[in-house]
Amino acid sequence: MTDMTGANDFRDPNDTPPLAQAVPLGLQHVLAMFASNVTPSIIVAGAAGLAFGGPEQVYLIQMAMLFAGVATLFQTVGVGPIGARLPIMQGTSFAFVGVLAGIAATQGLNVALSACIVAGVIHFFLGAVIQHLRWLFPPLVTGLVILAIGLYLIPVAIKYAAGGAASFQMEAESFGSLMHWSVALSVVIVALVLKFFTKGTLSNAAILVGLIVGYLLALAFGMVNFGAVDNASWITSIQPLPYGFEFSLGAVVAVTLVSIVSAIETVGDTSATTKAGANREATDAEIAGATYADGLGTAVAGVFGGLPNTSFSQNVGIVGMTGIMSRHVVTIGALVLILCGLVPKIGALIASMPLPVLGGGVIVMFGMVAAAGLNVLTEVKMNRRNMVIIAVSLAAGLGLNLVPTAVQYLPGVVKTLATSAVAPTALVAIVLNLVLPDEI
Repeated sequence: MTDMTGANDFRDPNDTPPLAQAVPLGLQHVLAMFASNVTPSIIVAGAAGLAFGGPEQVYLIQMAMLFAGVATLFQTVGVGPIGARLPIMQGTSFAFVGVLAGIAATQGLNVALSACIVAGVIHFFLGAVIQHLRWLFPPLVTGLVILAIGLYLIPVAIKYAAGGAASFQMEAESFGSLMHWSVALSVVIVALVLKFFTKGTLSNAAILVGLIVGYLLALAFGMVNFGAVDNASWITSIQPLPYGFEFSLGAVVAVTLVSIVSAIETVGDTSATTKAGANREATDAEIAGATYADGLGTAVAGVFGGLPNTSFSQNVGIVGMTGIMSRHVVTIGALVLILCGLVPKIGALIASMPLPVLGGGVIVMFGMVAAAGLNVLTEVKMNRRNMVIIAVSLAAGLGLNLVPTAVQYLPGVVKTLATSAVAPTALVAIVLNLVLPDEI
């Protein structure tokens, strides 16, 4: 959506645009993040062995929408010191997918969600000290971690595009078929065309529109089953601790490490929002409040079956594009997400999306995660020291993830961390960055 009349009049977060402007702008924020918000839940549900399109997966999708909206309200409306009170959109974070999918596959969804709750509480308290931890996570470290997340996820995207990531799906005769790839590539092509050859809402919602086109093509091929949609109710029943609570130290440590990286990303998004929308630096109170909201949103979501929430960078771009800094615009977007999360029919419709359609979307999304990591690394001087840190960190993180039997004799907690891709990459990068001398 292009700049609207009077856009420059709403540079203050407390300004309230007329509803005629605020509602479409709020919907635009939802469209820009919707596909990225629900995808992690679909992938983690698959890793946990839940039936694709089944009621449990539908429930997780609902919780992704519902608690993205709730977490966004924590940011925009705020409670006491909680919330930046800025136009920051929250959503389910891709950063946690690798770790949570691994935990869900090996220890169960109950352990994964329990770890989210504990890590969310720890993340919340980071708000009090986040300013003092930023030095541990310079662009070299954060860029490496984001890049590792993207590189870990890309093979998952290819498997989904070809027909699915589960063993029985990869062993099926249809895996890698021309029909599957036709659907997946239609999503990629439509998304790229809209992103780079259109402007405004179509450009911002390029992946979502691509998914819709792929969905319609899959429907024409007879790949869509609406049985779950017909059986889904119109009103959801929210369940606290739907899978119980089971504490695992290794799982908590792994998720907490990603939470720290997520907190640093939120600091960056908060600063970028104030710079893009109001041409000023974020205050300490805004950064602390954003971190508090991040952690609280993650903990509350985990209690009801939702995955961790974080700020969405693509929505920062919308603030810069429209020039509208009003937090009330994003509050409207949050209310739309909450409404979607309360209607199981919507979750079931999303869950009916064939895997090759989703695969086409996540090829773009996961590739963009890796590209975002590379973009952060462009701020780093590529001398021998930093190149060695990049090389060793990625080799440790991705290597152990690809060959988990290499550390099969490690204790359970340590093995979980060692094979998570993200944790070893972050740990090695932080340690090497601290101990290796700077080059003159």
